Amino acid sequence: MEKIKNLKLENLDQLFPEHFTKEQIAEGKTLFLKEVADRMHRFYGGKMQTVPKAGYYGFNWFNVWYSPGVSKVSTEIRDNPESSFELSNRGNLVAVVSDSTRVLGDGDCGPSGGLGVMEGKAYLMKYLGGVDAVSLCIDSRNEAGKNDPKKIIDFVKMVAPSFGAINLEDISQPNCFEVLDTLRDACDIPVWHDDAQGTGCVTLAGLINALKVVGKKIGDVKIAMLGAGASNTTIASLIIQAGGDPKKMVMCDSRGGLHSDRSDIESDKAFYKKWALSRQTNPDKIDSIEEAMKGADVLIALSRPGPNTIKPKWISSMADKAIVFVCANPVPEIYPHAAKEAGAYIVATGRGDFPNQVNNSLCFPGLLKGALLVRARKITDNMAIAAAYAIAETAEKKGLSPDYIAPLMDETETFPAVARAVALQAQKDGVARITLSGDEVYAQAKKGIDEARALTEKLLEEKFIPEPTPDMLEICLEKAIRQVKAG
Repeated sequence: MEKIKNLKLENLDQLFPEHFTKEQIAEGKTLFLKEVADRMHRFYGGKMQTVPKAGYYGFNWFNVWYSPGVSKVSTEIRDNPESSFELSNRGNLVAVVSDSTRVLGDGDCGPSGGLGVMEGKAYLMKYLGGVDAVSLCIDSRNEAGKNDPKKIIDFVKMVAPSFGAINLEDISQPNCFEVLDTLRDACDIPVWHDDAQGTGCVTLAGLINALKVVGKKIGDVKIAMLGAGASNTTIASLIIQAGGDPKKMVMCDSRGGLHSDRSDIESDKAFYKKWALSRQTNPDKIDSIEEAMKGADVLIALSRPGPNTIKPKWISSMADKAIVFVCANPVPEIYPHAAKEAGAYIVATGRGDFPNQVNNSLCFPGLLKGALLVRARKITDNMAIAAAYAIAETAEKKGLSPDYIAPLMDETETFPAVARAVALQAQKDGVARITLSGDEVYAQAKKGIDEARALTEKLLEEKFIPEPTPDMLEICLEKAIRQVKAG
């Protein structure tokens, strides 16, 4: 057992007592990271702040940045609304919108309960993508106290003129489907549901490379899917569009397999996406995830947090060189070591403290940057698939293995590469306002990312962002160890 020597949070496994089992270490890491998050959010008072991007050269410059000079900007935008992308920060600004009704694995946390996640999203957009973002958690309840998708739709329509793109987040199903589909058509800026489209994009990227490692083709493999929410339904759709065979796919929700006899889904119009998949997949009408996993080449689970949601014996029943994605947050449906002991060849999760992190953080910073740079009017499925292939290619260039199917978060070349692929696809799909070459997109994206990182480093260097001490982290570790020992 080692002491915490620095702030990098590296080699977490070695921080726990030697007699701890793998299960205890995995549980301890989760508890430790939660304790650190709580303490650090209190220490900093959140994660984001507003900093000017224009210079101050004396008091009289307020007459330029504000009245009377700014009147010229107002009339320019009035006469040419498109100029708002150039005369304000709109061209690089994303609204992260949530009603906090499905926050990670914690469910409905109340309107303000999602602020930590939304600020985290904004932090990643800035540091990884050079994109500015604002977290907007809203109360979507109507007069009857029910969360109403129309409230979210109306809100986004009202704020859209201030932003270059909208990132929807942590909205419960089925409301999330109506919100996304309505706003994609209604808004003249990209509307992206990261829980669905982002997770779908990066899961497809991981699957592309995992199949290369095991020597199988996407159109040939049998795929079992646990969870039929926004993430998995979108993953299924993207896999099918990328060449997967829907007849070889079985998706299960809490009531069993999705198939054409599921009258409960057919009768509820709000679940139209689940019903479409019910008719498209599972021709044998398999009714349980245990049965679906027998002989399956791939498992993709985004369901109830584990670690005992997926049983080891189910994985043992899968095909040779089984690929297992267990991506529930904050705890995967089964821990990677247990899945491998049961026979899985490749295991991916949504967490960075395990190998093969398949997390939408690899996707959305670069994807949104690319969409913003060409001023895309929307993000098409083709753009998401292009991003997936760009992510996969970035990892493949470094050499694939069972423990490396997706880039690491610190492999910074991923994000401008994704931006380039997305921007080029937007132009092919006819949704871009601006024409840029791939090299131009890559250069502009990389410049924005480099500047965002340099700014953060400068703020740390000048102590405008104070550093915590290793002792503060040690307190969190000691608390986590006590909790594990207490059972």
